[in-house]
Amino acid sequence: MTLDTTALTQPIDRAKVRAFSKALREKGMLQSRAFTIIVFAFVGLAALFIVVPTFVSFMAIAFTGSSGSVFGLLPFAIMLVVAGLIAWAVIRGVGGAAARRYRLSLFASANGMTWHPGYSNPRLPGMIFDLGRNQELHDVMRRTQPRTLEVANYTYETGSGKNKQTHRWGYVALRLDTPLPHIVLDAAGNNGLFGGSNLPITFGRDQRLSLEGDFDQHFALYCPEGYERDALYLFTPDVMARFVDNAAALDVEIVDDWLFLYAKRDLTTLDPATWEWLFATVAAIDDKLAQWARWRDDRLTRATTGAVASGIPGATIQGAPLLTPPPAGVAREGRRLKRGIPVWSFVVIAGFAAWWILTTVFGR
Repeated sequence: MTLDTTALTQPIDRAKVRAFSKALREKGMLQSRAFTIIVFAFVGLAALFIVVPTFVSFMAIAFTGSSGSVFGLLPFAIMLVVAGLIAWAVIRGVGGAAARRYRLSLFASANGMTWHPGYSNPRLPGMIFDLGRNQELHDVMRRTQPRTLEVANYTYETGSGKNKQTHRWGYVALRLDTPLPHIVLDAAGNNGLFGGSNLPITFGRDQRLSLEGDFDQHFALYCPEGYERDALYLFTPDVMARFVDNAAALDVEIVDDWLFLYAKRDLTTLDPATWEWLFATVAAIDDKLAQWARWRDDRLTRATTGAVASGIPGATIQGAPLLTPPPAGVAREGRRLKRGIPVWSFVVIAGFAAWWILTTVFGR
């Protein structure tokens, strides 16, 4: 599709922005102005107790000509500047957030999508949606044709107190035509220091499958044990080339009937280049998804055939032979990858063991 990014950068009418925010509040899609009023009240009180006395003091000096007190007023001047910066940041932040929402809504409408400010506890099967607490989606962009597409930013929290950490992700979700085995492509291009994966979950190394060509230089592919042939059927050379050419900077997860693209940054942005890249990536991948729709898990046929042979009630279909090819779906053993133990865990254990040996054996 032709992407229209005009709304992301064109001048906007502030009156329309205010009307849009008001409509969102009336629909319950945006918090009330209570928080904003509290912030402005705080800034107002700061101005009352800091700005006004400072201004009066400066005026007194101007009229009395007392230069010796100028340095004594320096702390008040600094406080005045700080108060002004806080007020400017609050006003700019509130206005900027409202304008951003309005632009994204216009952009969505211009490109056959809908925009939603976000919601809590999303029910999606991807690996990042089952971690931490206070899970929040932000700036959710959706379309349903030609297939369901969702782009959003996502945050969740781990730890507490000083160790509290907010994790930020952006993702693209594509609805597939049929459920597929759980497959993860860990992109090498976004790995951390010493090549460590940036994924929040570690998968068992016995599930890693090496593919032909230079694909392994760009992605580490994980599939459930016993599904290696199925992964080769799905990731033919032409499909691998699409992922390498277009999605090498993104981690990929296929789970149930969803395909997720992950990035550790916001993907719903006001940057036209980001949207052009995402839509080009989606178009390149979507062009090959039709061949995935034909995949079937023959383990389902074997399991049902075994049930028929054992005389389990309900294992026949009106006395007729079982359907061929198998029905859509994935056998239980292929629905989820087995998780592994992070490498850093072994490093911590080894370090603790070394410390214990040094202090216990050699410390005597």
